[in-house]
Amino acid sequence: MTQKSSSAAVAPAPPAMVNWELAARTAANLAPAGPALSGSEISAAVENLRLMAERSVPHVHEISRLEAARDLHDSQVLVVDRASWAKANTQSFAVMLDPVLRAVAAKQAGASGSGSAPAPGSPGAAFGATVTGAQLGGALAFLSSKVLGQYDPFAALAPTRASEPHAAGGRLLLVAPNIITVERELKVDPSDFRLWVCLHEQTHRVQFAAAPWLRHHMLAEIEKLGALLVGDSENLGERLLQSAKQLGGKHAKDTNGGEEPHRGSVLDLLQDPAQKAALSHLTAVMSLLEGHANVVMDGVDKSIVPTVRTIRQRFNNRGKDRGVIEKFMRNLMGLDAKMRQYSDGAKFVRDTVDVVGMDGFNNVWTTAENLPTEKEIHNARLWVERMGL
Repeated sequence: MTQKSSSAAVAPAPPAMVNWELAARTAANLAPAGPALSGSEISAAVENLRLMAERSVPHVHEISRLEAARDLHDSQVLVVDRASWAKANTQSFAVMLDPVLRAVAAKQAGASGSGSAPAPGSPGAAFGATVTGAQLGGALAFLSSKVLGQYDPFAALAPTRASEPHAAGGRLLLVAPNIITVERELKVDPSDFRLWVCLHEQTHRVQFAAAPWLRHHMLAEIEKLGALLVGDSENLGERLLQSAKQLGGKHAKDTNGGEEPHRGSVLDLLQDPAQKAALSHLTAVMSLLEGHANVVMDGVDKSIVPTVRTIRQRFNNRGKDRGVIEKFMRNLMGLDAKMRQYSDGAKFVRDTVDVVGMDGFNNVWTTAENLPTEKEIHNARLWVERMGL
């Protein structure tokens, strides 16, 4: 079992590779304006979201049967705006991509000796960091209006300033402007919708509390894939940026339905069998996490969320009238492929629970060896047989 990776103790990434502060500023400047709210409306929404986040945990415990849900004090719950969400994600990217950035820097340092690449710290390298930071900021600006909530398991590993709160564990972010926008579009009961969203996000929080080894396992797998990309890439900057979009966005719950084919993302850049195998494992893990959270959020009945059927029906019907530009952006970033993870993972969880019950399924959180493969995600009985259940 993978317990630790070299990413566990994270030092600041080489400053010449990505301008993270520029990425955060760019995202904040380009993020669309949220709904018009008065000061009192904002305060009331924030208070209600915090209440719904707290209220959702006992329901997650009852449905998931994970004891980790009894006492959740390992992470923060923050209600944020779009700019704050984007900044938090630049910090997570810095943690996830630190080993990759260092490998790229080392490779470029070697290439610079032959005059084929700008030396780290040179004006050329600084310009590249600026370009990459600006591109990443633009991508985060687009995503910042699409994400309802996100559990970030890597928050504790991100370096912070003295004035910034530090999470001992992960960090759950509820993006208030987006939640309010969607509940208004759907014309659903705000408290019901917020509780429904919190059920999903708190489930992610419980997953990592139940499997404390999972954070470092994921970092190790991301590092492995990153090393493969670096070793094979002729266009390191492009691959790095697209890897960040594809891998870093996996925990962000997208607000639209739809299962259009995935085109134009990092998947199209992978040719080597080892690269495909590494991404296949990460895809299976993400499908498990998202599918399990969806099963839990849909496990409530009218006694918990009175309008749950209406919410689910209207939520699933969103996105049918997307514009051409948004469809292009979603395909480019792999968001529609991400939605397949919700449905594929949920089917795996439901099929497994039908055979061995929730307690049997919960063996998946015991060790990395118990995580399903991508093939098993599509055929739950293969996982049940491998586990001897």
